[in-house]
Amino acid sequence: MTVLALEIGSSRFAASRIADDVGTDDVVQIPVPASGAWERCQEMLLEAAGGAEVTALGIASAGPIDMAAGVVAPVEVPEWRTGFAIVDAARKLFPSASVHLALDGVCLALAERNFGAMTEVVDAMAIIASHRISGGIIVGGFTVVGRTGNAGHVGHVLVPGFDDRCICGGRGCMEAVASGASAVRWAQEQGWAGNSVAELVEAARVGEGIPAAALGRAGTALGRAIASVAALLDMDLVVLGGPLVEAGPVLWKPLNEAVATHARLSFLPGLRVVPSQLGDVALLAGAGLLALSAQSA
Repeated sequence: MTVLALEIGSSRFAASRIADDVGTDDVVQIPVPASGAWERCQEMLLEAAGGAEVTALGIASAGPIDMAAGVVAPVEVPEWRTGFAIVDAARKLFPSASVHLALDGVCLALAERNFGAMTEVVDAMAIIASHRISGGIIVGGFTVVGRTGNAGHVGHVLVPGFDDRCICGGRGCMEAVASGASAVRWAQEQGWAGNSVAELVEAARVGEGIPAAALGRAGTALGRAIASVAALLDMDLVVLGGPLVEAGPVLWKPLNEAVATHARLSFLPGLRVVPSQLGDVALLAGAGLLALSAQSA
C-alpha cells in the first residue's frame, strides 16, 4: 500500500510518501509556482511515489475549496482562482488510487488531534498563520468540514478595530491584518524595504520597529478573532501553526493580551493558544491521515 500526501499551501507546495505510522518520508517541496501548478504537482507526486503503485492520496489545500466537487481555488495560485478540478486530475495520474481532499486547516487539526497539541482535548481549533489564514475545527473529537468543506476558514472572521481591505473584497477580516502577506504589505506601506514573510519575521525578532509593529498588529487581530471563535464554539484550546508562529514575543505578547482582554465569559478563562507541535510536516501528516482513514473506513 503506497499512500501519498499533497500540500497545496499558501506559501509552498509539498508532497510526501506516508508511512504506516503517518510519518512523512522524503518531503519534496517548492515555492508556490507562478504557472504550471498542476504540472509541478505531478512532478512532486511522481518523485514521492518512486515508481510504486499509489493506492491513496490525501490533499490538503488552501481555500476556498469545494470538497464534494473536488475543486480547489486557492488565492495564491492565480491560474486556479476560478477553480481547478484537482481530484479528477489526481485520479487520472493515479488510476488505482482513492483521492481525498480537505481544507489545509482541517488537515492541521487532524494532525494535531492525533499526534500533536490536541491529543488530550475533544473541542479545539487549529489556525494556520501563513501567507493567508486558514483553520480547522474539532468538535466532540470529530472534524467539522461544513457544507462545501470550508468550515474553519477563519481568515474572514471580522476583527473589531481594523478596517484593512481584504483580498475577498471586504474590510476588517482577520486575513487582511494577520496574514503574512498582509503584514508584509502593511510594513512596506510604512517604508520597510523587505519582501517576504520570512524576512519580516526575522526583522521583527531582532527588533526592527516597522516589522515588529506589523506583527504586533497581526497578533492583536489574531487574539481578538480567537476570543470570538472560542466563545462561539465553546472551546478552550487553539493551536496556531504557520511561519508567523516563529516570530516570538512580538506576535505572541499582543495575541495573548487580546485573548485575555476579550475572552471574559465564565466558560473561557482557561482558553489557551499554543504553537503547533508538528511544524512543517503537519499538513502532510493531516493529508496522510485523511487518505488512510478513508481507505480503512
